[in-house]
Amino acid sequence: MLELIKKLIGDKKEYKEQMKRVEALPEDYRFVFEKIHGYMWSFAQGDGSDMLKAQKELIELLEAGEAQGKRVLDVTGDDIVGFCDEFLRDTKKWTDHYQQKLNRDIMKKIGEGKISNDGL
Repeated sequence: MLELIKKLIGDKKEYKEQMKRVEALPEDYRFVFEKIHGYMWSFAQGDGSDMLKAQKELIELLEAGEAQGKRVLDVTGDDIVGFCDEFLRDTKKWTDHYQQKLNRDIMKKIGEGKISNDGL
């Protein structure tokens, strides 16, 4: 229990530090970050540690783009949802369980029991 509390406190501290980095970004970068942030956290699974890692990577990407003098849409592209989905592709999401269950149930019933390795 103590380890869980320490982890939660550490995660909260890391989150606050990341948000301070976002505050240093130009206004258009902050706006795009805030929109992506809301989208990506709506998919968080469990304690959100995977999203915290993804958020850090996003901040680093935006900081690098800004340091190179790029417009924020030069970093993300015009299809923000596509950018988000690709960015989060390997991140554990709460929807993963349902996707895997759907495929597993169908394959169990009519797919001769064949289940792909990733469950999708």
